[in-house]
Formats: sequence, structure tokens, C-alpha cells
Amino acid sequence: MAERSLRRSPVSEAIRPAATVVLWREAAGGHEVLMGMRGAAAAFMPSKYVFPGGAVDPEDQSALPIGLQAGCVARLERHCPPEAPSPGTLAQAALRELTEETGLRIDTPVAGDLRFVFRAITPPGRSRRFDARFFLAPATRISGDADTFAEASTELSHLHWIGLREARALDLPFITEVVLAEITALLSGTAQTGVPFFDNSGAVPTFRRL
Repeated sequence: MAERSLRRSPVSEAIRPAATVVLWREAAGGHEVLMGMRGAAAAFMPSKYVFPGGAVDPEDQSALPIGLQAGCVARLERHCPPEAPSPGTLAQAALRELTEETGLRIDTPVAGDLRFVFRAITPPGRSRRFDARFFLAPATRISGDADTFAEASTELSHLHWIGLREARALDLPFITEVVLAEITALLSGTAQTGVPFFDNSGAVPTFRRL
């Protein structure tokens, strides 16, 4: 798809790097993904169903692209400001957020465990703004029982596995709806011609493929 843009007023809000994990598995009725609901009092996307994820923390700093293949590393480095976190840091943040919010973990990630599939920068005017990278990960790489969330934090409630079609009936943020559509296509075998990137970093919102 060609790049598209629409002019608007200048952007000034701070944008934080973030990482999200779309954990998936095979089920009798088709593919399922793991989702949870943000609290009603949350400052960002309250009461919405989302994938596990959040902002990059200083503790995530890593030069090693753990869990990533070379192609994902290259795409993660495109269209980034000089201060952007390394691909390894983004992967580390994704794995940390997965464990914190669900209690699930991939103990020894190998190249390919995390597949970079989507990127979006929150438009201006929101209570929080993030440069979020979405990683697709198979539940087969989870250590232990993927249905047990006893060690999860309280940031997400109603954690559960849900079919891709059923998930689209939940109360979702717009970008989560778009990511679900992309994941549905990928898991059905559709080739991805570049990672979709909704770039709202400047005065002109632009759609790119990385």
C-alpha cells in the first residue's frame, strides 16, 4: 500500500516507546489470542480489552536482539528517532510486560519467538502517547501452563484466551481492532508485505510499511 498522509496541526506531546505481545495458540475452533481488560480508572484506554504490553523501562536495556530474527531487527530500526530503544530493548520490554501482566513467561527465547508484526504511534490529543511495537508469539514457547494466571499483576483483569472472531466483538481500542485484523490474516497464511506502521509522530499522519 502506498504511503498516505493528511495534514494537521503540529504535535508537541511526549511519545514513549512501548512493546506489546500478541500471544496466540491453536484451538479446536481455530486460533485464539490472549487478552485482558484495563481498569476503569486507568488513565489510558480505560475498560478496553487489550494485549499485554506497556512502556519500555530503563531495566529493559539490552543490546542483544533476544527472540528476534534478523529481518525483524532490521524493520524495528527503520523510521526511528536517534534516541529510540534498540530492537533488543524492545524485545526485552515485550517479554517483561508479558510476564508482569499475565504471569506467563518465555524463559529461554530463541530467534523467531517474537515476530515484529505491527507498529503504531498514538495520535495527538490522547492522555498518553506511545510508539508501540506489536510482537506475535506462539503459546507453545510459554514455560508452564498457559491457562494459569496466578502470578499476573492486577493491571489487566479478565485475562482469557479468545477466538479471533469473538475477540472483535469485545470493547477494543481502534488500533487493537486493526492489529487483530492483521493477525487474523497472518495466522491464516497470508504473506505480510512489510510491517504496517501508523506513524503519528509529526504534523502529517502517515501510513507506512516497514
